Amino acid sequence: MQDGDQRDPPAALPRGTRGLGLSGKLLLLTVPLVMIAAILLYVPAIANFWVNRLNDRVAAANTAALVLDAAPLGMVPDSLSREILKSINARAVAIKMGQQRRLLASDNLPAAIEHDIDLRDMTAWEAITGSFRMMLETGNQAIRIVGPGVGNAQFMEIVTDELPLRQSMYRFSRNVVVVALIIAVLTAGLVYLAMHYLFVRPMRRLTASLVGFHENPESSAGIIVPSQRSDEIGVAERELSDMQRDLMSMLHQKSRLAALGLAVSKINHDLRNLLASAQLLSDQLASVPDPRVQRFAPKLVRSLERAIAFCQSTLSYGRAQEAAPDRRMIMIEPVVLEVRETAGLASDASISWVAAIERGLAVDADPDQLFRVLLNLVRNAAQALESHASAEGGAQQIRITGKREGAVAILEVSDTGPGVPQKTREHLFEAFQTSGRPGGSGLGLAIAAELVRAHGGDIHLVEGTIGATFRIVIPDRPVELLSVRNERARA
Repeated sequence: MQDGDQRDPPAALPRGTRGLGLSGKLLLLTVPLVMIAAILLYVPAIANFWVNRLNDRVAAANTAALVLDAAPLGMVPDSLSREILKSINARAVAIKMGQQRRLLASDNLPAAIEHDIDLRDMTAWEAITGSFRMMLETGNQAIRIVGPGVGNAQFMEIVTDELPLRQSMYRFSRNVVVVALIIAVLTAGLVYLAMHYLFVRPMRRLTASLVGFHENPESSAGIIVPSQRSDEIGVAERELSDMQRDLMSMLHQKSRLAALGLAVSKINHDLRNLLASAQLLSDQLASVPDPRVQRFAPKLVRSLERAIAFCQSTLSYGRAQEAAPDRRMIMIEPVVLEVRETAGLASDASISWVAAIERGLAVDADPDQLFRVLLNLVRNAAQALESHASAEGGAQQIRITGKREGAVAILEVSDTGPGVPQKTREHLFEAFQTSGRPGGSGLGLAIAAELVRAHGGDIHLVEGTIGATFRIVIPDRPVELLSVRNERARA
């Protein structure tokens, strides 16, 4: 492409730059709307003005007719006739009574009559078209106006000039336009002020809050303070305030997750090397012929393997999703026993341990992930009991029960501690929401809930129990009949 064909992209408008605001648009919109309303009112007004002026001419002609008809033998001097016609702005006045049409007075009659206007049966549309036709014409044509008569007269006829009537209509139109402009300006100003204080200012406040929050979403200074309005703008202010607070809280949580992931990444390499060295020592320890060493060495090796796997995942909750569970039918009793030993409760006489597992209970789950779920719940229960014992004393017990209901395995972990506070129950399984002890990360229940849901199950707090009771429900995977038949056929 040649340089002459190159075009610079359009420059982006700077933030905060705006054209005509809502107030200006409202003002520009109000004035023409008021003018349109004035025009719609002007059309019948000018027609009514025209008809009234014609009726005034007819009424004046009726009065003149009474004077002219009252003269003896109809003999009226010409000078008096001209004066009467001049006073009513007419050239001729005629009256019809019965079968007789009588010319009462005339002066300088025109050679031709341009228009006949009959006021006796005039419709509204005829009044409108007639008034505009007269205003659009030029010159001084003569018109004949026919109107109702008085007394025994059937109707009254008057011949008059069109120009004076047209000029009066022009003056009326000019006055209407001036009044309409004044009303339009006043109405626009009042509407502008009312809309500005009722709607534009609150909208600017909402817009300023949105812009400020967008520039620094982690600062509480950009959160709008809702007003006491009960209309839609008040609802918008309250909803915006709640949304901003929720977003700020989520951003703080994301920041903590990012910081946590970064910290674990830094120590992951060295910690993994230390654990690998410990694993080598545990392998050598397993070759010692001491029976007690032979009893505990496999468990130590297994614990180190889990620790190394956790380090390799680098706290997967903070950085990525958990791996899909490697599910298979496992016996739950060995997992529960290993959880007790790993949590250090096998040798802790201050906390009694009760395992009421249904005999031969098997769960369709990933053994490592189920171990993590139970270990998190048991450690939370032990910490709750320790803090409760230091404050109030009393019996301390952790109980794990397990049973099967059809294709669903149900496990419960309960304790006799203080229970879960009411204010934390709404966000019980959210990260960084439920840690109430120094040094706690608030991730235990969140990780447990994620692992259980990965199995298609559910975990929730059981209401109405002493202490806290968490129920875990894990359904078996659906069995495809075709694969079962194939396995039986191969067997």
